[in-house]
Amino acid sequence: MKALRLALLSTARINGEILRAAAMTDRVDVVAVASRNGAKAQAYEREHRLERSHASYDALLEDDNVDAVYVSLPNGLHHEWSLRALAAGKHVLCEKPYSRRPAEVEEAFGLATRAGRVLMEAFMYRHHPQTQKVRDLVEGGAIGELRAVSAAFSFSLDDLSNVRAQPELDGGALMDVGCYCVSGVRLLAGEPERVSAEQVLGSTGVDMALYGTLRHADGVVSQIAASFLAPRSQRLEAVGSEGAVVAEAPWRVDWGGKLVVTRGDSSEIVPVEPADAYRLQLDNFAAAIEGRAEPLLGRADALGQARTISALYRAAESGSAVTV
Repeated sequence: MKALRLALLSTARINGEILRAAAMTDRVDVVAVASRNGAKAQAYEREHRLERSHASYDALLEDDNVDAVYVSLPNGLHHEWSLRALAAGKHVLCEKPYSRRPAEVEEAFGLATRAGRVLMEAFMYRHHPQTQKVRDLVEGGAIGELRAVSAAFSFSLDDLSNVRAQPELDGGALMDVGCYCVSGVRLLAGEPERVSAEQVLGSTGVDMALYGTLRHADGVVSQIAASFLAPRSQRLEAVGSEGAVVAEAPWRVDWGGKLVVTRGDSSEIVPVEPADAYRLQLDNFAAAIEGRAEPLLGRADALGQARTISALYRAAESGSAVTV
């Protein structure tokens, strides 16, 4: 079976994970890169031993020897360049979060459907077997009836020139690390019905921290904590009527951490097989393009993400609870 010819739309640091993962699978070959700076693109091509480079994003999209693109641009450019790539006949793996605007998600997936192309949001943690194990434990009744979920992700961001701190590029803690928390609580508790939130704005105008409370069906309540003002940390916990399950490293499993189920006075460490989430993500993307599998993350999930993120921002700005 022919390998998927994937190109990188930008020279962003996150590309390193895709390049590393592609080297682990025969399903995907990274063949090209584009930058608005031609010399930078050529240097990147040489450094990573790619077949070719392009001095503009448009030139890459015109490359007939590219099947799909990985959009690793800043958040605020995801929608524009995903649309352009789809219109050019390319499949698209877009770095998370796709958008904070539900209408953009609808537009993009609508175009992908009409064009017969695969569009997938790149939440790599969803592909790791630990994530499915957490979901299976909750849905299988290991902790009784689900009552509450909490999710947190933080790291200190001191450089306010970073794209994560630029409002015009849709920066902010919720968009960068909080989107993982939103994804995690939605995965376990379902789509929220109502949310409230508090944010801490920084000097550039983005949320340097955002804390939210989400009300789901059946009385389940979840809480998220996303921050650029706290040390590096991550956690996902589901509490049920009979116990709790905690993933100490839910989003970046490679940071190290246990999966623990507690019932009463007893605790059990649940084994999780080693896996590379980025490689599994690429394999699923390639299989979906070949028509051999459904994309793990499709239109419904991306739309649920955008609706929840949008509602959390509206709640934080208004100081009142918002219906999703």
